[in-house]
Amino acid sequence: CTIHIAIVCAGYNASRDVVTLVKSVLFHRRNPLHFHFITDSIARKILADLFHTWMVPAVHVNFYDADELKVCVSWIPNKHYSGIYGLMKLVLTKTLPSDLQKVIVLDTDITFATDIAELWVVFHKFKGQQVLGLVENQSDWYLGNLWKNHRPWPALGRGFNTGVILLLLDRLRKLKWEQMWRLTAERELMSMLSTSLADQDIFNAVIKQNPFLVHQLPCFWNVQLSDHTRSEKCYKDVSDLKVIHWNSPKKLRVKNKHVEFFRNLYLTFLEYDGNLLRRELFGCPSETDHNSENLQKTLSELDEDDPCYEFRRERFTVHRTHVYFLHYEYEPALDNTDVTLVAQLSMDRLQMLEAICKHWEGPISLALYLSDAEAQQFLRYSQGSEVLMSRSNVGYHIVYKEGQFYPVNLLRNVAMGQVNTPYMFLSDIDFLPMYGLYEYLRKSVVQLDMGNTKKALVVPAFETLRYRLSFPKSKAELLSQLDMGTLFTFRYHVWTKGHAPTDFAKWRTATTPYRVQWEADFEPYVMVRRESPEYDRRFVGFGWNKVAHIMELDAQEYEFVVLPNAYMIHMPHAPSFDITKFRSNKQYRACLKTLKEEFQQNMSRRYGFAALKYMTVDNNS
Repeated sequence: CTIHIAIVCAGYNASRDVVTLVKSVLFHRRNPLHFHFITDSIARKILADLFHTWMVPAVHVNFYDADELKVCVSWIPNKHYSGIYGLMKLVLTKTLPSDLQKVIVLDTDITFATDIAELWVVFHKFKGQQVLGLVENQSDWYLGNLWKNHRPWPALGRGFNTGVILLLLDRLRKLKWEQMWRLTAERELMSMLSTSLADQDIFNAVIKQNPFLVHQLPCFWNVQLSDHTRSEKCYKDVSDLKVIHWNSPKKLRVKNKHVEFFRNLYLTFLEYDGNLLRRELFGCPSETDHNSENLQKTLSELDEDDPCYEFRRERFTVHRTHVYFLHYEYEPALDNTDVTLVAQLSMDRLQMLEAICKHWEGPISLALYLSDAEAQQFLRYSQGSEVLMSRSNVGYHIVYKEGQFYPVNLLRNVAMGQVNTPYMFLSDIDFLPMYGLYEYLRKSVVQLDMGNTKKALVVPAFETLRYRLSFPKSKAELLSQLDMGTLFTFRYHVWTKGHAPTDFAKWRTATTPYRVQWEADFEPYVMVRRESPEYDRRFVGFGWNKVAHIMELDAQEYEFVVLPNAYMIHMPHAPSFDITKFRSNKQYRACLKTLKEEFQQNMSRRYGFAALKYMTVDNNS
């Protein structure tokens, strides 16, 4: 009853594209699915996290290391943009489990318009020695008449397209497929010198010599929208279509009379809410998933009549997460002082990204709370921004929206979890760090012996109520703006306690770092080592989310040290949805108080006598 699907997927972009294919398959399916991904280390990390947090019932995923397979195909020169990964479908008989008899192989740029089970049953139609199911190529490429000196590889007639392949693995192994394609490739490369269309050229050369191997599939199983496509000749009506293949680097800008229909179908899945695909299957028994069983058990133990039920439930919600949504490249400096800025945001704070990138040249790890449609808006926004596109050291991690609260601490934990430097500066998206803070923090690592001591370095926080602030270039300039009233210490008007222990009066004249003591409700912005405790997930929306984290640092005996020449400034913006809810909803405030008390009790259980002070402080926050 399970359908097996194999996909070669490498790099950041392919990992993002393959999600649209997977969504289109999940949308129509009625069977358990088993995906076999042949990936590089990047795609493996991204897709393993994604499937683990997606929690779709009756879906199994296996990964195979593409780097180990490179030696099998690296001897073949290939001009196609897919590079070495474009040749890996040739070695699936060797790569996939030896007891797997048949598999559907797909390119990442494919969209399904029907249940993949309809394609799976085509295996029954294979006769004689047929082992490959393929659709004819829909361009004139293999006819060799596209331009004057165009010399394609040998093929049977128009040749076949390998974007969709049915592979009878057990029969292919008996036919010694490995030797067959190698000998053919070696022979053809003597005159052709390289492949132009990667694996497709080699599959076609083998078929030209052994036509009996192929079972030709009807063209609607792989409608190709390539540059020179003649796909519209092969079907009568768009309702006949089953699989669309965007096999052109131009993707959505191809010429075809039905391109609007294709584009809409593709965009539907691109922006489709993936959480809706977590529905249970009927008709096919599937193995139980222990992760989701445990989750159901935990949720069933919660009391639904508890007025804070929604808050408690949120703590156990598994949010689908796509780490490294865009290309990321960064190797931490070798001197062990490197530091990553960590923050989280939703769509309404997107405009802060460019400014932060201009103020902080070091690596950044961001968790973005978005819907599927917003993730595509973000993609377009970032690709249109010179500032963001010029940076490869920013990791963007999408956490998909679900439930009614903003899971602020989960987002922070996701961003922290992807930090690859020894230190992290825990910030918020609406703050601009002073120019040069990145270098200053790295120097402080050495000066304050951060590697051998437990310290949280406090960066004093200020705010402006002006939308157009001339950002102070130095501490002296900042102090004069403070005296003039264009800047204030952060939250000075509404919540002094949050930053009072920073001791701004002392900071004004300080020239060396100084230690401060924890006090109730202290919530500074700090730099800590990467192994610091996570944020407590029970705090969602607005209120107490950072306070609890700082309390835990104190319980673990971190020293709070204020940096004399560091500062950050909060920029004004419209209030968030959650702070509005907090201010207007009495129940929200009551639940926050309950969660706070439970957190403090947990602290005293975990940290014993030392944590008693957290219970006794006067808490009216």
